[in-house]
Amino acid sequence: MLVTRPSATPTLMAEKEPPEPKRRNKTLSVADVLSGALDPVLKKRGFATKDIITHWRVIAPAPYDQTTMPDKLVWPRSAAQSHEGAVLYLRCGPGQALFVQHAAPEIATAVNRYFGYLLVEEVRLSAELFTPGSGAKAQKNRQPSQSEIAKVGATVEKIEDTDLREALRALGLALSGRSEKKGR
Repeated sequence: MLVTRPSATPTLMAEKEPPEPKRRNKTLSVADVLSGALDPVLKKRGFATKDIITHWRVIAPAPYDQTTMPDKLVWPRSAAQSHEGAVLYLRCGPGQALFVQHAAPEIATAVNRYFGYLLVEEVRLSAELFTPGSGAKAQKNRQPSQSEIAKVGATVEKIEDTDLREALRALGLALSGRSEKKGR
């Protein structure tokens, strides 16, 4: 018996060139890039989309739009195929837990009204705390010193228009406090 081998030479893996990377000839916003990164985290917390978190101020009734925040959605095991009847866990501000518990049906109704179907069957409190306005910085009213007042007053005293002089005086005092902070 005679066995013949094909005459074609086998191609080596090293000879193949890797495909060119897919190029995006467009700019992307930071929100678009981050939304892709946040999706797995949101899915782990039970949220199919980020709508309930990003639009919470519109969804929740007052004052719960300011004092609460969605933490996670827990879907019942029996509703594997259904997207209805989840339990919404809310973070609430200190001292607000009792009020949120009493308004739970009202909050669930508002969420369901926003989405147009029975998304939330029950609202419960999360163990995590929510501190409203934690990102906002408190403004301190700083009193300018007498030397700053005299310096700004001497600079703007030659201006004849009283409204313009007062506006420039206020601006000068605000800027003098700002330059003092940079020097520190």
